Amino acid sequence: MKVRIRVAGHREHFDDAAAIWAAATAARDGDTEVAPLSLARPVIERVIEGSPRSLLLVALDPGDRVVGFAAVEPTPADGSTADVRYLAVHPRSWGSGVGRQLMLALPVHLSAAGFTHGELDVYLDNPRAVDLYERHGWLPCGDPTPHPRSGRLEQRFRLELHPA
Repeated sequence: MKVRIRVAGHREHFDDAAAIWAAATAARDGDTEVAPLSLARPVIERVIEGSPRSLLLVALDPGDRVVGFAAVEPTPADGSTADVRYLAVHPRSWGSGVGRQLMLALPVHLSAAGFTHGELDVYLDNPRAVDLYERHGWLPCGDPTPHPRSGRLEQRFRLELHPA
């Protein structure tokens, strides 16, 4: 599926991103219940409203429905690294190329926003995501560590960005 990737405007598409995050994490983890919007929305809001440099990239299908997103904030340590806090594709669109298109657009948008590196964490028991990141040049950095709440092993990945 061909999608259009763009930066969402202020408070635009928070609910869409939150609903996708809830559906995607439930599907990834095999949960039968999807978190309600009241629980999922604050997750996205914290990232996007945390810094004036935060961005919400959305993937819009031909009918202008949001089918994927990436929520990004600068790292507190240096501000030159973009921390991709959440990246998800709606489960209905898994396997359709939306994730690939987000991964191709992400470095372009991050460079244009003045970031020099991108970083993200991924559960190692999520091989679809690990494979997607590795295929797009993201490299593991450091050793896997247990997630503080779930205990699942996470790996940090990093991508060097090129100036826009």
